[in-house]
Amino acid sequence: MNDDTLKSTVAALLAPRKGILAADESTKTIGKRFAALGIASTEETRRAYRALLFTTPGLEEHISGCILFDETIHQKIAGKPVASALERKGIITGIKVDHGPIALPGSAGETFTVGIEGLRERLSEYRNMGARFTKWRAVFAMGKNLPTPACIDANACALALFASLSQEAGLVPLVEPEVLMDGSHSLEECGTSMRKVLGAVFSRLDTYHVSPQHMILKTAMVLPGKDFPGMVSDSEVAEATLSCLNDSVPKSVPGIVFLSGGQEEIPATQHLNAICSAGASPWTLSFSFGRALQNRAMRVWAGSAGNVVAAHAALQHRALCNGLALEGRYNEQAEDPATQALVHAHA
Repeated sequence: MNDDTLKSTVAALLAPRKGILAADESTKTIGKRFAALGIASTEETRRAYRALLFTTPGLEEHISGCILFDETIHQKIAGKPVASALERKGIITGIKVDHGPIALPGSAGETFTVGIEGLRERLSEYRNMGARFTKWRAVFAMGKNLPTPACIDANACALALFASLSQEAGLVPLVEPEVLMDGSHSLEECGTSMRKVLGAVFSRLDTYHVSPQHMILKTAMVLPGKDFPGMVSDSEVAEATLSCLNDSVPKSVPGIVFLSGGQEEIPATQHLNAICSAGASPWTLSFSFGRALQNRAMRVWAGSAGNVVAAHAALQHRALCNGLALEGRYNEQAEDPATQALVHAHA
């Protein structure tokens, strides 16, 4: 492991006013999103869509890194490998390396993430293709007696082994334990489960000799479930999230990037703004959004080359809003079409 290389990658990913674009949806997942918009999901349409994202003018102003799916890193943009196209814009290439979740034996409704077999060899290949960081996602369902200790331990072990192998290969691991929003759980119940999950993950990371200084935590915000009947303010989300992280995450971890986790784009940005406005943090705080960055651009594009410029504008604006949120400068005026030009001019 080259500590200087890992350190410089971490610093670049956590650059001020910048976050990470998660464009690593599996073929199945992006196929569902395309189908909802009447877009045929083929290798070429998926390539064209990702190329649209990565060639957005000025994307690098608020995006430091992009997480790719395996199919994408093997594709080309204008005859050049995708990683090279991103590098020319000053954006760091990342790669999703897990193979997704499968059912956890003996525990209905829970999963564990697979993909460790052959990972060392795949990491070497990805690094040679231009990747500089990796991502592994583990999901934890909320419910009565969920997540179980078995689910937490199985996924914590896999996350730790993934992170250790990534650092061995000279790649910065984005360690992503996600407590899901599905359900009717309260803000407090989410915080309790996240403390258990994060505590187990960092314990296993230590067991597997993962350097906390050379990794980034990707995690959900503390949120009530989608079906929770009450209302929770942005400031309550911020307070609960920071309290959980302060209780669970070592101060030696350089940065935490938040996933949107099924939130709509504007609430995700509002919550990010509230968290980043809440006061000094021992970590650099940022975002690693997928749908909350892409949704509007995908809808505008709708599979038509004639809509690329408008889709670029949609992604530019969404990235800008989240860049403003990192400084606590986002407000509802940023979403007003009549004032968007002014926001861009003075960002």
